[in-house]
Amino acid sequence: MRAGRGMSRVGRPEGQEPRAAPERDPAVTATVLALTAVVLALTAAGFAAVADHGLLAHIQRLDDAWLRLMISGRSAPVTAVAKVLNVLGLVYVTLPVRIAIAGYLALRRRWWRLAAFAGAVLLSEILIGTLKVAYHRARPDSLVTTTGASFPSGHAIAASVTVVAAVIALVPPGRRRIAGATVAAGFSVLMGLSRAYLGAHWLSDAIAGVLLGTSCALLAALVVGWIQRRWSAPRRRPATPPPVPDTARPAGRL
Repeated sequence: MRAGRGMSRVGRPEGQEPRAAPERDPAVTATVLALTAVVLALTAAGFAAVADHGLLAHIQRLDDAWLRLMISGRSAPVTAVAKVLNVLGLVYVTLPVRIAIAGYLALRRRWWRLAAFAGAVLLSEILIGTLKVAYHRARPDSLVTTTGASFPSGHAIAASVTVVAAVIALVPPGRRRIAGATVAAGFSVLMGLSRAYLGAHWLSDAIAGVLLGTSCALLAALVVGWIQRRWSAPRRRPATPPPVPDTARPAGRL
């Protein structure tokens, strides 16, 4: 038996190939990358605009006009729905939901999807506190109890990152994921609008929160997906030069 015939890869029995990295349609990959790039660009532009005092003055006038419009159009049924959304965005609701999703992924041993979901949530939680302290924007008068600075909206971030990351982790690619992403986007926008309606945040706070939460989910999914493909790709062994036959030795030598 020749040396090395018993193992086709280092540490792998002969005939057993490494699990191939998941293949993706190049068109789908390009679309996802383009969408992520657009969302990240809009997020960066929004935060940069609020950080600029000159642009913030123009944004504040739009926020004031939107708040006046919301106040003039308030009604009991809409206010009740907005207050329900306010409760859904609290940590007492989002935390158990996140734990349940993570637990399900762990039980199903979907470790890469769990990493993407947990990474998105962790990144968003780090950014919420950091950005609120950095911007330190005052809140408008609110119909609900609020704490902390106004920009960006923590409710909008928590809602968008949770639902978008959940769709990516739980729904397989295809039409079902597109439908799920549409629902997730609708819920995120509704949560953001409810914050501006209640006066808990300015409209720009809510928009920035939705964009940031979505960015965290998309970015975490892309990074973990890239790591997964690198990890799962078969490793090539360096080519071994063929042995020199005995007939190739110079004449007269043993």
